[in-house]
Amino acid sequence: MDFVAKHLPDKFYLQGMQRISLREKIFREVVANILIHREYTNAFPTSFIIYKDKLICKNANKPHIIQQLSPGNFEPYPKNPHLAQIFTQMGRSEELGTGVKNVYKYSEAYSGSKNITFKEEAVFITTVPLKNIFINKKDVTKNFTENNINVTENVTENVTENRKILILELIKEDCKISTTQMAKKLNVVRRTIARDIESLKEQGKIKRIGGDKGGHWKVDKRVN
Repeated sequence: MDFVAKHLPDKFYLQGMQRISLREKIFREVVANILIHREYTNAFPTSFIIYKDKLICKNANKPHIIQQLSPGNFEPYPKNPHLAQIFTQMGRSEELGTGVKNVYKYSEAYSGSKNITFKEEAVFITTVPLKNIFINKKDVTKNFTENNINVTENVTENVTENRKILILELIKEDCKISTTQMAKKLNVVRRTIARDIESLKEQGKIKRIGGDKGGHWKVDKRVN
């Protein structure tokens, strides 16, 4: 499962009001089947290979019946019942037969495909589609960065404009208010207020009459 987590992404998925891991749901069943249903007297090595469009797992098997398994067309057959019982008690598997059902149930939400294979033969072959799972990381990073920059710029611009409106309101209430007092009331540093004041002056919305001491602010009549 660590190997799966390293090489396969997980997708956000809600089941009712609870978030579940599709990756965990699907591949825990695949891994559990490898261990519980393997024919341990057979020396055939187990393989678990992740390709770009699918995962293929091959496992030594002693088939009860040769067929393609799918929900509703097979009877669960305990090949290693004591081992299956141990895994169930450990919480690593559910009742017999649920593995195939769970993989079919969650695979479409995970990869957009139900093209799953559980082939019951001398070698048990499991194929899980991975189409549309892998995304170019550079594109994701680029899009995320660009979107993040745009969002940040928009938020910053809105905050600044809102703060300017508050500055104008403070000046209307007290034309002799100092930048230090404004900064304190708006909970920002004085440098930020000074920058906003300069911007308001450039826009012609306010002007300073007199010096810092004894002077006052005048708001343009056209400003509501």
